[in-house]
Amino acid sequence: MSALPNAHEALLKNRDLIVGRLALIGLSDTSLLSDLPGGGLALTDHAGVFARTPALNGWQMAFGYDDTALQGNAANTVVVFLPKARAELAFRLALAGYLAAAGARLILIGEKREGIAGAVKQLKAVAPEASKVDSARHCQVWLADSFATAGGFDLEHWMSWHIVDAAGVQVSVAGLPGIFSDGEPDHGTLMLLQTLADLPLPRGHSLDFACGSGVIGSWIQAWQRAGGTEPAPIDAVDVQSQAVICTRATYQKNQTLGDVLASDGLAAVTRKYRAIVTNPPFHAGVRTDTTMTEQFLRQAAAHLQPGGELRLVANSFLPYEALIRRTIGPVTRLASDKRFTVYSAKRQT
Repeated sequence: MSALPNAHEALLKNRDLIVGRLALIGLSDTSLLSDLPGGGLALTDHAGVFARTPALNGWQMAFGYDDTALQGNAANTVVVFLPKARAELAFRLALAGYLAAAGARLILIGEKREGIAGAVKQLKAVAPEASKVDSARHCQVWLADSFATAGGFDLEHWMSWHIVDAAGVQVSVAGLPGIFSDGEPDHGTLMLLQTLADLPLPRGHSLDFACGSGVIGSWIQAWQRAGGTEPAPIDAVDVQSQAVICTRATYQKNQTLGDVLASDGLAAVTRKYRAIVTNPPFHAGVRTDTTMTEQFLRQAAAHLQPGGELRLVANSFLPYEALIRRTIGPVTRLASDKRFTVYSAKRQT
């Protein structure tokens, strides 16, 4: 069995701090649960973690910040694990205030290398009496008693909207704290969209993998409509709950046709597509990690129809071209600069 994440190990070392009913925000490894007393609520924003959770007596799992299992004023101890995006910490602390019962205890745990020291200012803003109670497993553990509770948690309050304009076509795009490129599109996505205008995908049902805010699928259909073409459905899939929430909102706002799925890689995808388009992530926390994309590329051929196209944008330094050639077929570079490259490959029949 692999070791638990450092922050989870730090909680186990300090499990004596837990009183009453427990709520965990930001769980990344469900094997932690069997070693904690009393049970409670555990929230993860990762579809794979949620799907792999075994049935455990006393534990209720929640996937994402819109899960109906999130009931207010029910937890006596709320543990918040530090997210990789600093903006998401305020999001999690607001949810903690909603979940907490009167007089509840708040515990914040995070790794030093991921910025727990800098996060303390945000913690003190909602829990001025918080103090550090331990340093363990390269983490800090902060505790606040009698944490102030909140009457509600309004997801709409945290959602932002912005306009993405590419090749003369605009779409409205939703954002939430912690989502990739929240507030504005990254240069790689804009380069990808330009190639989709210059060299459109083959007609038919398509998939946007690692869809983020849903900008790619919505823009493709908006571009098709602007050119007088009936839009083809574009499904969207992402592992992160905020991405699924934002994509559903973006699709609704732009009247985009297609299913939005929460999935770890392509595990929940059953359809074969005429095209798959993606701007895949390559970070896990503070580390460069291409594992998800490498796994996706190995699986993508099985979800492409014969002759179907993969269109992928990635940082130019990442070693994807040879892998795409092995898994999909001959590769063409459609656009490239010092930062990003857009690749196209068609599945061989």
